[in-house]
Amino acid sequence: MIDAGKSILNYCHRLRQQVLPPLCLLCSAPATSGNLCDPCRADLPWLPAERCPRCAAPSFASQVCGACLSNPPRFDRVLAACVYAFPLDRVIQRFKYSGYLAAAPLLAELLWPQLDESDIPDVIVPMPLSAQRLRERGFNQALELARALARRTGVSLQAEGCIRVRHSEAQSVLPWTQRKANVRGAFACLEDFSALSVAVVDDVLTTGATLDEFASVLRRAGAVRVQGWVAARTLAATS
Repeated sequence: MIDAGKSILNYCHRLRQQVLPPLCLLCSAPATSGNLCDPCRADLPWLPAERCPRCAAPSFASQVCGACLSNPPRFDRVLAACVYAFPLDRVIQRFKYSGYLAAAPLLAELLWPQLDESDIPDVIVPMPLSAQRLRERGFNQALELARALARRTGVSLQAEGCIRVRHSEAQSVLPWTQRKANVRGAFACLEDFSALSVAVVDDVLTTGATLDEFASVLRRAGAVRVQGWVAARTLAATS
């Protein structure tokens, strides 16, 4: 559970939003929609329209990128709104490490326009968090974002159907070349996903190694299609 201090701050934020006009999460100016003011929304590091249809990395003419051609991922598609860069990275870090839950609806609202009708899955699954990481943070940020997206889409949320069975080093502290091995064997499915299309929700995608490993487990559990829905994607040039 989120600790008492974080719970009080989140309660105060919700109370203020109900009583007073909402403020921009980035600059504290009056917000127009989605907890952002218009100038801050315009300054967000949006991903370019032309991107790889598999991993969402920028790609000429939206063709499958070289990395996905040479080593096809076990997920079908990644949908992402922005590049993981300033100022959105500060919002995600505050959400992830400080329990600032007001960021979840904003991140869902940014991702929402990326979804076409054909992208709507049968079930939404948050990226599982290890028991140790859950104790450290007090909550799973992927679950909070998944809840916001489930409300927007009307798709069923399967919050407990998959677990992380092995704690591993945080991917962010490892070289890209070590991340695939770091998450190998980390996940398990407790439910049957036979013939289902699944959207896996997470805050950030970097190399795609974690999503790729989780997708392989979901496929063994019967999933016929696995997408990744992320608020932001790290690019090689900005990581």
